[in-house]
Amino acid sequence: MSSKSCEFCAYYNYNEYYGCYECEVNLDEDDLARFMSSSIDNCAYFRFSDDYKIVEKQN
Repeated sequence: MSSKSCEFCAYYNYNEYYGCYECEVNLDEDDLARFMSSSIDNCAYFRFSDDYKIVEKQN
């Protein structure tokens, strides 16, 4: 499994309205074309979702 899998990305969230997971990165048309043409391993927007860091900010 890739270390940059969407399942581990902070931008990959569940959309209750559509009932599925989706990437919430706000891309313009050029960025979207680059994103769609590359593999998931090369995602420039990947950010590891770390729940512990979120809790540290809340304390």
